[in-house]
Formats: sequence, structure tokens, C-alpha cells
Amino acid sequence: MQDVQKEKYRKELGLLIKKIRLKQNKSISLICAEIGMTKSMWADLEKGIKDPQLSTLMRMSEALNTKTSLILNKLENKLGQEFSFIE
Repeated sequence: MQDVQKEKYRKELGLLIKKIRLKQNKSISLICAEIGMTKSMWADLEKGIKDPQLSTLMRMSEALNTKTSLILNKLENKLGQEFSFIE
């Protein structure tokens, strides 16, 4: 069950990051050059393959001119109140 929850979390976070990036019409190449991240890492995060550390999420937020807390609030709303990593 916990693996399903982790996958859901990664997927929703990735979709949210991608939506924000596309709304700002920014390319992965541009953002990655700004924050020193590889394009493959960013793409894996958007696809929900990887789970970013908080410091990475903060760098991503800065590159997207968005507060980390706003991304986390949107993520919490998307996942719903019943979402939990604990069984």
C-alpha cells in the first residue's frame, strides 16, 4: 500500500511541476541551466519517476518563480485529506 501512495505522490507532484513550467512557457533546458540540474533529472521528476529532496524542490520552485509552500499546498489539495504514507 505504501508503494502505491509513494507513486501517487510522485505522479501528482510531477504533473504539478510540469503544469507550472508549461504555464510559464519555460523549457526544461532553460530551467536546468539556471539551477544546475540535469535535464534527465528534471524530466524524471516531471514523470513521477523520482522523488525530489526538499532542497531540490526549493531550487525547482525558485526556477519556476513559485513558492515551495504554494506547490506543497496544491499537492496536498490534489492528493486529498485522506492521503497518508502511513497505513
